[in-house]
Formats: sequence, structure tokens, C-alpha cells
Amino acid sequence: MPHHFHHLRRRPAALGLAAVLTLTLSGCGAQVAGTDSAKAGGGHYPVTVENCGEKKTYRKAPQRVVTNDVGITEIMFALGLEKQMAGFVMPDDKGDLTSVPWKDGYNRTKWLSKKGINKELVLDARADLVFAGWNYGFDEGEGFTPAELAKVGVGSYLLSESCRNGRGTARGVMAPLDALYTDLRNLGRIFGVEDRAEALVATFRKQVAEAEGKALKGADRPRVFLYDDGRDKPFTSGAYAGPHDIITRAGGDHVMKDLKDSWATVGWETVVARDPEVIVINDYGDTSAEQKRKFLKSYPPLANVSAVKNDRIVVLDYVDLVESPRNPAAVASLAEDLRRLSGR
Repeated sequence: MPHHFHHLRRRPAALGLAAVLTLTLSGCGAQVAGTDSAKAGGGHYPVTVENCGEKKTYRKAPQRVVTNDVGITEIMFALGLEKQMAGFVMPDDKGDLTSVPWKDGYNRTKWLSKKGINKELVLDARADLVFAGWNYGFDEGEGFTPAELAKVGVGSYLLSESCRNGRGTARGVMAPLDALYTDLRNLGRIFGVEDRAEALVATFRKQVAEAEGKALKGADRPRVFLYDDGRDKPFTSGAYAGPHDIITRAGGDHVMKDLKDSWATVGWETVVARDPEVIVINDYGDTSAEQKRKFLKSYPPLANVSAVKNDRIVVLDYVDLVESPRNPAAVASLAEDLRRLSGR
């Protein structure tokens, strides 16, 4: 299974949405800063949260967090927690970060590595917490796991999208947007910024509800397939990765909704049999979105698939599709794309 992190290519989200979100979020921050800081004082700790089925107790707010990958890093920035970070790990092929709603977080936080996360880097940064996930940095094969970090006295918080569900390495224990809201609320408690977390969740829920209100309904909903990468076999998203909720709430019928995993490989024959009417390309990696589009359009087994035949292929960014604070904006932009492609 590919590691998303290693092939990250990112471009800014639609400027309109980014600008709207900036205003909304700065508004939230302004309203709740007072209550948050008061709460962060005495009496708040210890706090216990449930993370991937495990209860974790925090005696105080971590002060030197290291994050891995872009969505995870932006969750911290969206909560205004850059001062509690020792830095982030992310490839340098990151697109333009000047138009993202939390660009200040990038400006104020140390970029620790463009190569990948490992134990040495974490110890060098004097980290007290690593926020990463299975296949988002944590990897038994590399010997970099929460258990290994615990041996050297470093805590871990796992991205909820990446929780393993007990069937081998299959991932996913809750609906994708619930995973985002769960992490925001858990981190709100861990860092004593619950009000900020609740304000964000409320803003995101409203944004998603507004998009759903305008989305295609019933028989008008097109069948949608998410294409991540892969030639011989496609890598795609199941019920527990961000695209499932993004596609569904944007007015699409996600053709891989029965796949009880987050990101996984399927066969082309399944895609052909389910005949998607729209394909969403996940834009990242060494293969550009344009190259992916050309492959889909020239690959003989797909010639009669509706989306390919009618050239209904749209592109979303990696950071829009993995668990991140950009998911709600992605619902809105995809809802618009699906209406446009369906001529409604």
C-alpha cells in the first residue's frame, strides 16, 4: 500500500473558499481566545481521550509536538496550536502555501524534514508528542511506531482516519468527517482549547450542510470513483477515507462505498462493472493529474466506462482528500463540479 506521505504534491485550494474560511476561522479565534486561555490554566488536567480505541491520559498540554504530513499539520494550525509545535515533516513538493487559510502556521513553525519522519528526528526535536498515523508516518516495517516512541518517552496521537479496525492492516473505524471532528475535539481537550475546537466543528458542519443543501439528490446523483494512482491496479478510497464523505455529501454515489477500508487497491474489473459516471483524480505524487487523466482516457479496458467516454474527470488535491481541515471546502467544490458535469 503506498504511503501517501512520500509522494505529496499539493496545490492551493480554491481561493474563494480559502478566503471565506480564513475570515470564519479568524472570527472564531477572536471570540474564544479568552475562555480558552482561562481554561488552559489550573483545573483542566489531567484529561483522558479515546484515540483509535485506546484511552490516553494527558497530565498537561504537550509543548513540543511533531506532526507528519500536510493534513495532520493543518489540523494543528486550524486549532491555532503552532506555539505547541516543535515542527512538521513534509516533502518539499508542497505547492503554494501562501493562499491557504492557515498560512501563518507555516510561517511560524519549523520545517524539520522533507525526507520523512523517524525516531532520530523526533528525539533531535525534543518532541513530547508525535501526531501521525498508520501509513501517515507510522510503519512497522520502518520500525517507527507509537510503541517504539513510548520506549523513549515520547507520546503519540494517531490520526483517526488511520485507525486500524482489527482486520489485518485495514483501516477505518468511523465515518471520515466524524474522524476529523473527533480529532479536533480530542486535541481541543488535550491542549485546553475546547471552545476553539467546537467553533471549528460548528463552522465545518455548517459548510458541509450548505453544500449538501445544493447537492444533487436521488436518481440525479452520478456514480463516482476516486482514482488515486496505479496502472495495473487502481489505488482508491473505501468507506473510511475522506473521499467517501466528500463524494457522498457532494451529491455523488461513491462506487467503492462497500470497501471496508480507508485507502486500498482494487481491480479494474470492479471499476468497469460499477461504471462510474464521474472520476475524481487525487492530485499528488510523481505522476501529475494530467498524466493520470491521459492514462485513464487511453487505457483500453476503461474505454466504455461512462466517465471516460464522456470525459467527466475532475481533480482534487491530496490535502482536500486525506483527513484535513480542508475536507469541508472540498465537499462544496465537488458539489459544484458534479452539478456542472450533470448540466444542473
